[in-house]
Amino acid sequence: MTGKEVREKFLKFFKGAPRSHVEISPAPLVLENDPTTLFTSSGMQPLVLFLMGESHPNGKRLVDSQPSLRTTDIDEVGDNRHLTFLEMLGNWSLGDYFKKEQLPWFYEFLTKELELDKEKIWVSVFEGNEQVPRDEESAEIWRSLGITEERIHYYGVEKNWWSRSGTPEQMPVGEIGGPDSEVFYDFGKELGLHDVFLDRGNPCHPNCECGRFLEIGNSVFMQYKKVGDGKLEELPQRNVDFGGGLERLTAATINNPDVFATDLFKGLIELVGKNTHKDYDSNMSDFRVIADHVRAAVFLADLGITPSNKEHGYVLRRLIRRACVKLRQLKGNLNNNDFSDLVGETYKIFSGVYLNSGVKNTLTIIEEEVDKFIKTLDRGLKELGKLEQIDARVAFNLYQSYGFPLEITKELAEEKGQKLDLEKFKKEFDKHKDLSRTTSAGVFKGGLADHSPEVVKLHTATHLLLTSLREVLGEHVVQKGQNITKERSRFDFPNPEKLTDDQLQKVENFINGIINKDLPIKFEVMPKDQALATGAIHAFNEKYTDTVKIYYVGEELDDAISREFCGGPHVTHTGEIGSVKIKKQEKIGSGIIRLYIILNNSEFIS
Repeated sequence: MTGKEVREKFLKFFKGAPRSHVEISPAPLVLENDPTTLFTSSGMQPLVLFLMGESHPNGKRLVDSQPSLRTTDIDEVGDNRHLTFLEMLGNWSLGDYFKKEQLPWFYEFLTKELELDKEKIWVSVFEGNEQVPRDEESAEIWRSLGITEERIHYYGVEKNWWSRSGTPEQMPVGEIGGPDSEVFYDFGKELGLHDVFLDRGNPCHPNCECGRFLEIGNSVFMQYKKVGDGKLEELPQRNVDFGGGLERLTAATINNPDVFATDLFKGLIELVGKNTHKDYDSNMSDFRVIADHVRAAVFLADLGITPSNKEHGYVLRRLIRRACVKLRQLKGNLNNNDFSDLVGETYKIFSGVYLNSGVKNTLTIIEEEVDKFIKTLDRGLKELGKLEQIDARVAFNLYQSYGFPLEITKELAEEKGQKLDLEKFKKEFDKHKDLSRTTSAGVFKGGLADHSPEVVKLHTATHLLLTSLREVLGEHVVQKGQNITKERSRFDFPNPEKLTDDQLQKVENFINGIINKDLPIKFEVMPKDQALATGAIHAFNEKYTDTVKIYYVGEELDDAISREFCGGPHVTHTGEIGSVKIKKQEKIGSGIIRLYIILNNSEFIS
């Protein structure tokens, strides 16, 4: 089957009776008002508050196909299954049906709609721990469907527990998660890997990653929340959160474990071969990296993201440059128009689904970055030309200073008859990575991923900060950046100059004045066009779903002090915040000011 056919069958199956799900629009790849993560990496990410108990405007049964981008898999791309950009087919029960409906429905979809071989379907369930019992209920359901005992495997939290943050121990306070049941497709006979995990001689099993099995779907039973004492407590409702990779499901329908053999990649793979005069079978890893990274780069550039050294732009730059390295290795050279037909093919694959008319602008963004990278290569080559010895420190310094790829430094060292100590390079790189991770940790630890009381209070206080800035400075003030942790809220906005001491005091007094009035915080869910008509503040450079949530401060929306597009969470009354203090002010660029606010009596950590 084609990817389009699989996508359409999934949506139609869950929308049909008796399942009767409502199809919802996919969330933007970059979520509005969510400082916790750079990209939408799963279908559940935009639905966290509804999984926690809030009512969704479309009901309790939802289905969609969600474009997702996962930066954690960048270095794993090159095998037959890992991707940075992917589509997640998803269905949800928000406190409605549970295991006895979900597992048979998905099995029916696989065996009847996709016509997969029943004997090749294997499953895993949660083995249990001290807080969550062994999932015998799911195992028994699978047995009743005809899954034999040898094809049912039990695993612990590392494999059969799902949350955005990993295992229960890794989850921050307020994060939700639950045990899951994964489904795998067995390609053993075709791969000749039917009995053992070949490189270790151990018995083969669904999670051994020897290549025999491919995970094609995961039903998460989202029913727990991490609480302050490190324990889990049950949510007020039991939810189902299913996710299945479109690329993997499509690969199963063509009985090929290589997702790059599906029509979702076939055109890109063929173009790489045509442009490099190389064949796929001899250069699989490089072909796959190029095809995957171009797809991801196109989706980011289509959003208007441009390559840079920070956040979203850094990821886009890394994707483009890594694809450049692989293409150069295959071709022997690099030109800024090498990606033209690949960009066009990506738009062709997703035309009418996600991508439409932005090909010209996207191509400009990518070609400009390729041109910059070519100049970076030239600078690095000149530096290397001056050296007699190329060692690990030289390689790392070139990487850190110019973004010069290790692969090319290694290649040039070998031409000189020298061998790089890759272990030493890795040690230098890991030191640099740890420092970068520490510096940027705030990007991933606050906001919606952390429902601690401090974060929730600061989230509401940040809405009041924006209202206060507009009151004191004018309506040109909008959100240009936001990051919230338990220690502080950081807020970026346009203004010609830093605020005077008098202006800062007025803003702080205005916020605390609203807090002292103990006004209610409410929200309404409505169609986007209706929400825009209310005058609610929103990010003009971001895409919103068809239905949005407006949080407002006051008794009625019409005369509210603050109205913003936002997913939450917030306090219920402003008095819960206590009071806030503006702790620090910076000018971070031409016409961009950054303020830090803290809850009074808390320690400031920037």
